[in-house]
Amino acid sequence: MTVLPYLVAVWIFLIGCYGLATSRNLIHAVGCLAVCQSATYVLLLAVGYRAGATAPVYSDIKPGSRPVVDPVVQALTLTDIVVGATVTALLLSLVMQVSKRHGTVDPDELRELRG
Repeated sequence: MTVLPYLVAVWIFLIGCYGLATSRNLIHAVGCLAVCQSATYVLLLAVGYRAGATAPVYSDIKPGSRPVVDPVVQALTLTDIVVGATVTALLLSLVMQVSKRHGTVDPDELRELRG
């Protein structure tokens, strides 16, 4: 097993975190958070990968006759994609409400949100 998928996941996560830290726009921040979320897809698929394995469909083979990839990890990845899309949609709707109410999407100009 190679460490390349894990390094790619870390790189994608760090790129998203950098964009999140340097963002001057709430919409850009939501996009960077989605990039951070996509690093988990790569990580989950790297955990479930097996070299030389086939799809986990047992209609044509006997269980245990040849290696298959882990179907639980694939299901978790699909669940992660759905949750990520839902969170992104919710955050974008909140950004729209902030824009309507305050007239800006710049976090520095939102005086009412400061503590």
